[in-house]
Amino acid sequence: MRMKEWRKPELSENALEVLNERYLLRGSDGKIVESPEGLFARVAEAVAKVDGFYDDGADVFGLGEEFYEMLASLDFLPNSPTLMNAKTELGQLSACFVLPVEDSMEDIFEAVKNMALIHKSGGGTGFSFSKIRPKGDLVSKTHGLASGPLSFMRVFDVTTDVIKQGGKRRGANMAALSVDHPDIFDFITAKAEGEGLANFNLSVAVSDEFMEAASRDDDFSLVNPRNKQVVKRVKARRLFDAMVRAAHTSGDPGMIFIDEINRHNQILKIGKIEATNPCGEQPLLPFESCNLGSINLARMVKGGKIDRSKLKVTIGRAVHFLDNVIDASRFPLPEIEKITRANRKIGLGVMGFADMLILLGVSYSSAKALEVAEEVMTFISKEAREKSIDLAKRRGSFPNFKESRWAEAGFEAMRNATVTTIAPTGSISLIAGVSSGIEPLFALSFYRDVLTRDGLVEISPLFKEKAEAMRLGGEVMKEVIKTGSAQKIEGLDPDIKRLFLTALEIPFEQHVRIQAAFQKHTDNAVSKTVNLPESASFDDVASVFLLAYELGCKGATIYRYGSKESQVLYTGQSEFKNERAASIKNKESCSDCKT
Repeated sequence: MRMKEWRKPELSENALEVLNERYLLRGSDGKIVESPEGLFARVAEAVAKVDGFYDDGADVFGLGEEFYEMLASLDFLPNSPTLMNAKTELGQLSACFVLPVEDSMEDIFEAVKNMALIHKSGGGTGFSFSKIRPKGDLVSKTHGLASGPLSFMRVFDVTTDVIKQGGKRRGANMAALSVDHPDIFDFITAKAEGEGLANFNLSVAVSDEFMEAASRDDDFSLVNPRNKQVVKRVKARRLFDAMVRAAHTSGDPGMIFIDEINRHNQILKIGKIEATNPCGEQPLLPFESCNLGSINLARMVKGGKIDRSKLKVTIGRAVHFLDNVIDASRFPLPEIEKITRANRKIGLGVMGFADMLILLGVSYSSAKALEVAEEVMTFISKEAREKSIDLAKRRGSFPNFKESRWAEAGFEAMRNATVTTIAPTGSISLIAGVSSGIEPLFALSFYRDVLTRDGLVEISPLFKEKAEAMRLGGEVMKEVIKTGSAQKIEGLDPDIKRLFLTALEIPFEQHVRIQAAFQKHTDNAVSKTVNLPESASFDDVASVFLLAYELGCKGATIYRYGSKESQVLYTGQSEFKNERAASIKNKESCSDCKT
């Protein structure tokens, strides 16, 4: 790319570590042959080139420079496969896929094969296993008994385990099962009882009918999907409580509120949604894919206020970028290409929301934070839709537009069936050096057990800046590094403590309300983990699910700190060292692997 002047991205040590491990291109000898500037230039050029497909006179080089500036400034970053694969032989740029799983041996193993191809290309996959007949049901061709969806999920899990995505990412899956499936209790307790499935997140597809039955403690029917016959009746509250206990024990399953998802399905005439991508933020039809990208809200604040003019420009460029990605991408299956191009779904979201609040002087735990969430996402949604309409007027609406709710609502054009999504932004928020998605700060100092290192230590840059400005002593920082929190530091300004509350110090109700505030103005769904302290009760978990449903969220996920043998994030140095020592001790005593 002929750049006028290459902006050198300001990247932290941890960001460079992540880029080196996962993103920068390597030569045939395995050595890195690309700089961060080269990565952003490669991506910008590949995506800008698409404009030439629609307009022979398009200023592709000028657009490439705009895209480069947006990426290198860390104002916006696309999902990982776009960064990894743009302008490479692989060329697969989407992150999220949903694959159908039908009730036959041939179809099930076709789905396993298709999953493997997607994982190889860097994508994650979601499945609904609800059509598979239950365990013990009759198999007419062999006169044997069916083994049920869980047995086949293990095949998917083992396959995922041996595939490393493009040599860079470990495969991720979402398994959804309808709440009325006869094997639902086995599904719910699969992880809590140590049944493996390490490469799966689990979600129960919960209906309005079930939630209403649970609230009244009515009976609820479990139905064989093969013949639609009622297998048995159970107390709905007993089933709900089983989900709560399992989530409390292991973090799985979450819930997806499937009727709420389809109430907002813009292309319901084309198909009903039954599953989501691995983190739940992207409900998709069978074979659909979606590419995501996130605006760095920490860079949208100027002088203690939201910089609306910069945000508006960034939104417009980001929507243009994401729409181009659809045309720039190669797809792993022809079925995926067909429906993806027919609906042209994109998912523009955010990262660094917690950082934005701190820069605005707003506590994440306050009512004002909810106002900011709605203000920001309302603005993003409005501007993103206007840009999609503008693109449609120049390039045409998505092919299924006339069958969509956009057309029913009187819109004359829309380029993308969906425009907004709130993703978790795990890796790209590390690159940008900000808080992930719409999550609060996990801790002021924490260890991230990721990649090939024993742990990436992260200290909140904003807290460091505040500490330096207030000339706080070294003992304060030592305590923060040790515990990850500022709440027990004597003499520290109470306003600073409120501003720097961390995930486990924020009431669970506020976690859910923040999610709901963003969901009101998001086309797809919102990835948000309600982080609970280790002391959280069953009732706390139940309250999270019930409040999320009541407030119109499309799903709910909880994680009780320490409920798994190993986890990605640890609060403070002490927690990480204790966990690492326990992990090493367990490995030394393992009679199976001797490692």
